[in-house]
Amino acid sequence: MMFLRRHAGLVPASTDQQAIALEPLDRRSPHGGPRHKAGVTWGILIALMLIASPAFGQQTSLADVQLRDPAKEAQARALMATIRCVECQGQSVGDSDAAIAGSMRALIRERIQAGETPGHVRAWLIERYGDYITYDPPMSAVTWPLWLAPVVLLIAGAAIARSSFRKRRQG
Repeated sequence: MMFLRRHAGLVPASTDQQAIALEPLDRRSPHGGPRHKAGVTWGILIALMLIASPAFGQQTSLADVQLRDPAKEAQARALMATIRCVECQGQSVGDSDAAIAGSMRALIRERIQAGETPGHVRAWLIERYGDYITYDPPMSAVTWPLWLAPVVLLIAGAAIARSSFRKRRQG
């Protein structure tokens, strides 16, 4: 039994009106392909949307997008190398994959793109997150042992080495 489907289109010899023609419900052409190209177009469109769907979920922030001005991008990257990730604590903001590091990279790039100097951005980050955020903490009452310890250890090592060499010469 053959089913018929309605198809809107121009009927030959019609008087400037669209009519509805009946055609068989045979979905395939004699060549084995789909009867209409619309089926193929929808299939391609759906396939492209599935392939591109991960791109729709990504944020397009300045976290991983370089600045257009190479000089400003170089300033931003140099600053990112001196700022510590607050989550990873052992990596710089530029090297970390943590979400907060991405936010901090975006903040650094936004502020430098807006015209701030790296020194102002660094001071703002230290004010916001504390001295711990920088790999090069400023000299203060809290951090003076960090600055003095290498000098004291170097002097102590030189004194131990000197006394050791003296004992060898005398003995």
